[in-house]
Amino acid sequence: MNHIVTVQDAVTAFAPWMEPTDAELDAIEQEMPVILADVDLLDAQIVTLDRPPSELDERRIRRARRRALAARVALVNRAAGTSLPGGAA
Repeated sequence: MNHIVTVQDAVTAFAPWMEPTDAELDAIEQEMPVILADVDLLDAQIVTLDRPPSELDERRIRRARRRALAARVALVNRAAGTSLPGGAA
């Protein structure tokens, strides 16, 4: 008879060093507006997968695309602003 061995120990046995660091959590927090805007864009696109997009769907996708782009621009501007020492332009 063959015994079935559980892999729970391998799956759930995480060492403390495998947790995200504070720097990684801060980076995720800074990118959260971009992530949420991308999720909204995907939601708007998913709605139109099984049918032709209506005028309202097209507006929703355009708005979501603009919000995603604006969130990315804001993230890049924040990163560029913090990486320039002494306020040099």
